[in-house]
Amino acid sequence: MLLIHIDKITPRISYIFKHICLRILGIDISFSTALEPFIAHKGPKMSYGKKAMGNEIFFQSFGLLEQQGFDTLEISVKKWGDTVGFFPVSNTSALPFDIFAASFYMITRYEEYLPHVKDEMGRFMASESLAFKYGFLNQPVVDIWAYKFKDKLKEAFPGLPFPKKKMIIHPVVAATEPFVFKYKGLLRSALGYANDLFRGKFRNVGERSKVILSLKRDPVDNFKWLINNARHSNFKLTVFFLLGNALNFQEGMNTHRKKFKLLLKYVSDYKEVGLIFSYDVLTDYEKLKSEKRRMEHITNRAVLSSMNAEFLVHLPDIYRNLVELQVKRDFTMVFRDTVGFRAGTCTPFLFYDLDYEVKTPLVIQPATMTSQAFNKRYSADIEKTVNGFLAEVEKVNGTFTLIFSNSDFTSNEDNKVWRSIFSERLPNYAD
Repeated sequence: MLLIHIDKITPRISYIFKHICLRILGIDISFSTALEPFIAHKGPKMSYGKKAMGNEIFFQSFGLLEQQGFDTLEISVKKWGDTVGFFPVSNTSALPFDIFAASFYMITRYEEYLPHVKDEMGRFMASESLAFKYGFLNQPVVDIWAYKFKDKLKEAFPGLPFPKKKMIIHPVVAATEPFVFKYKGLLRSALGYANDLFRGKFRNVGERSKVILSLKRDPVDNFKWLINNARHSNFKLTVFFLLGNALNFQEGMNTHRKKFKLLLKYVSDYKEVGLIFSYDVLTDYEKLKSEKRRMEHITNRAVLSSMNAEFLVHLPDIYRNLVELQVKRDFTMVFRDTVGFRAGTCTPFLFYDLDYEVKTPLVIQPATMTSQAFNKRYSADIEKTVNGFLAEVEKVNGTFTLIFSNSDFTSNEDNKVWRSIFSERLPNYAD
């Protein structure tokens, strides 16, 4: 156990030290605000504050963790070895930056509470983030900083045990449109035919007809392939379905159909099924509750994982609703169109409500990228990028989550790279 001396235990200090020490490094900690017990302690110990108590290993505080609320901060990002740092402190500190304050800033999404420009869907844009502006979006900096902290502790206390960690592979499939032709209903099918004819997509007309007449499988109905591959791999898998209205009418379907319910039950028999909360209910608690209850009624299982439609994270309101609904994990912490670590970490973390200054039980599962972020990219670029991020996560034994769409696994040539990543590349890392 590591004893940490601080002047005052604040919710922020307790939250970030437990995340870094327990969740990332796997070591137990306790806090002391009294000098005598700290001096008497014979085991590993350190202090965190404005100045050192004596000759102990000391990490200087920048001051953010002793504050309440949020305000615009002047942040200067500096190169630090093979990474970056901010919130600099004096050379009396064991590290040149207050990594605890910086980590708190990143994983609480402090910057998303501040005034910022949103896109047309109301999303926080990658271009508004500190990581994008200073070029460290491709690094899980919170985890990297934690390992720098670990190195300092090992130097001071060679006998302090650190448990071995392994990289976790947890792909996600967002099946917002589980069928592209089938079970669409008369109106949607008619509109689909009209749209294909108007655009001269005569091949789609024939394929749609064959699928509707049950002469051919729907091109995005690849769930058996998905489950078979996942069952033979040592990775976690969560498949998300949308029960509410799709933003695009033609992409929606009647989710009350028996075939759709049977699909959900089939997937839930083998892997976890999560719920995509529809865009138009994200600010309405009662409607969120209704969608969750309906999913649980279909699968006869509690909904533990959720995702917000269009990857909308509106802090803190939407997450507060998820806490109230007793959802255990959220998978929306990702930039839809930009690859990178939105929260600066590849380790799941608890949602901290900056308005109320309270830690909640909702686990935020950060994703590294969505397949949609690679629109019109070459296969070689996709493979290179995915491999690069896998290597970054492996360095810190974090969790790698890539959000696929079920449409990524159709048998056409363009999707060959996604089928290969899911069925070959990720299982190799998980073994």
